[in-house]
Amino acid sequence: MRALTNLLLYFGAFSLSAFSVAHAESGLASYYGYGKVGKGELTCAHRTRPFGSVLRVSYSGRSIQCRVNDRGPFIRGRIVDLSVPAARALGMMSAGVVRVSVE
Repeated sequence: MRALTNLLLYFGAFSLSAFSVAHAESGLASYYGYGKVGKGELTCAHRTRPFGSVLRVSYSGRSIQCRVNDRGPFIRGRIVDLSVPAARALGMMSAGVVRVSVE
């Protein structure tokens, strides 16, 4: 009986770990200063991630967490659009478009 319990716990943990693996991607990011201007919130637009999910965006040794609240970007080659506060926190305001890693 104990072996069966351990086996079930093992398969349960394995199935949860299979679903909790973050999907990492890298590509170009830009920022937008229109539409939903939050109160300094670190938000972003992503094509496929669910609304409300939190993404870790990394650039040049910096990393932030931002919440998906919009769809986009709609420019080929870009994987995420950041709000102005998120872009400022990431240090990409002067560059405009940068290569980032998203988890």
